[in-house]
Amino acid sequence: MADGSVRTKDPNDIELPLGKRSKKYRFLEILPGVLSYGMIALLFILSLISPTLGSIYILIIITITLVKAVGVAVRTLQGYKVVKRAMKVDWHNRFSQLSNPHENFEKLREEDSSAFGFDEHVENLRAMVAMPKEFPDPKRIYHAVIMVAYNEGMETLVPTVEAVRDNTFDSKRVIFVFGYEERGGEIMEKQAEELRRRFKDDFYDFIPVKHPDGLPGEIKGKGPNLCYAGEALTEYLRKRRISTENVIVTSLDSDNRMSEKYLDYVAYEYVVHEERRRMAFQPVSLFMNNIWDAPAPMRIIAVSNSFFNVINTMRPHVLRNFASHSQPLDALIEMDYWSKRTIVEDGHQFWRSLFFFRGKYDVLSIKVPIYQDAVIGDNFFDTLKAQFIQLRRWDYGASDVAYVGVRLFDKKRRKMPFLPLFFKFMRLLDGHVTLAAMSPMVAFGGWVPLLLNFQSRDVVTYNLPGTVSIIQTFAAIGLFITILLSLKMLPKRPAKYRKGKTVFMVLQWILMPIVAILYQSAAAFYAQTRLMLGRYMEKFDVTKKVVKAP
Repeated sequence: MADGSVRTKDPNDIELPLGKRSKKYRFLEILPGVLSYGMIALLFILSLISPTLGSIYILIIITITLVKAVGVAVRTLQGYKVVKRAMKVDWHNRFSQLSNPHENFEKLREEDSSAFGFDEHVENLRAMVAMPKEFPDPKRIYHAVIMVAYNEGMETLVPTVEAVRDNTFDSKRVIFVFGYEERGGEIMEKQAEELRRRFKDDFYDFIPVKHPDGLPGEIKGKGPNLCYAGEALTEYLRKRRISTENVIVTSLDSDNRMSEKYLDYVAYEYVVHEERRRMAFQPVSLFMNNIWDAPAPMRIIAVSNSFFNVINTMRPHVLRNFASHSQPLDALIEMDYWSKRTIVEDGHQFWRSLFFFRGKYDVLSIKVPIYQDAVIGDNFFDTLKAQFIQLRRWDYGASDVAYVGVRLFDKKRRKMPFLPLFFKFMRLLDGHVTLAAMSPMVAFGGWVPLLLNFQSRDVVTYNLPGTVSIIQTFAAIGLFITILLSLKMLPKRPAKYRKGKTVFMVLQWILMPIVAILYQSAAAFYAQTRLMLGRYMEKFDVTKKVVKAP
């Protein structure tokens, strides 16, 4: 396909390059890895030059980590409370009230309610009364849910479909699209037909769509499957004369169980926002489906990722598409759906949309969960391997540094103000570098200046390990809050496990430093090293998730 240097000449191109990249693009692909390795190398270099310089450097790093840990603890508490409040709202009732805004505005404006978003709801009704033509008719809204699969079994697929069916939103206004891979073989063919037979009467329609293998210009991944299913959905709607401007599309992985309130919540926010076409709707992804069955290292990663998503509900300026998300079909059609060229099509969708809409694009937090699986393989060692494969795929989001950077520093391609994009770029870059380098530096960095200068009598260097230990003790307060909240967020303990299992849910956090280094840091370094060497990850390795019997 066209290389990176050719593509930079087209200011309207939002696609990733395939094949040879331009020199600028290659520089930006290498940048995250250079900075990640450079952060660690700098500690050794400074320590060799002067133990004091090395000590000051690591103290700055550790202090930054402490400040972030406190911020994480605060944001986690805030986010958890917000999610709990949002879950108590009757979103079906609120969405229904939009159909008769005048009557409901008069009825509700005198009430004093502390319910989540009540004041905003009253204001939305007032706006709909004042400017009725600015808002779509709620009764004409459809949801289209695209669930993609490759080789998952019915024990994984069926609960996901049932969760959509059991939403409070009218299921007869939900079109379910099951996008499955041809390379999944005859088994997937049979499962697609079985799902259609079983659920076709529960929705407006249930549409199996087989994605052919080996289409030109596609990697082997989720993105091409989503795009093919999206195109089939669009053609289906046109044949039935259903307006695409009234359809909201939600992409689902095969293990995603959406909250029963999700579809109503999304439909509500879609109707009340004037810039609805330039928005995506992002639920809170919680990896809690099978958390009781997962081994301890996988539980730590699952809970940590869940908390990261909870925190982002309180940080709209950093919120991006992740895993399952919803977008208006009209916008997807215009921007040619998702990318067919990356294994991280969810996070990359944010950047594609941002550039397509010239900077006027937002991700709105939908503060109710979509539950996902923690990683479980056939056995313990298979599980350890599968978890690393999943994390290295997620961390390949570092490839977006180059995608964003070439547009940031090219005025014709930027299509939005420099500073807002610059700050987004720096947060993207910092996030990937920090993920790779911070854990090993926090764990071992305090010993480097001393070990490299063992004969030194420098007071700062000599006392550095103890000082770092004290700072880490304060940072452990954030971990303690994490432990308490993780226990509150756990689903009900399965009957097959005794009460003592809860004790292990606490003791598992002893493994946190090891897991952070061997998984989160190592996976980030793996992905960034691949980018540095130009060994691109262009095959989506599906994470195996075994469902254990109750």
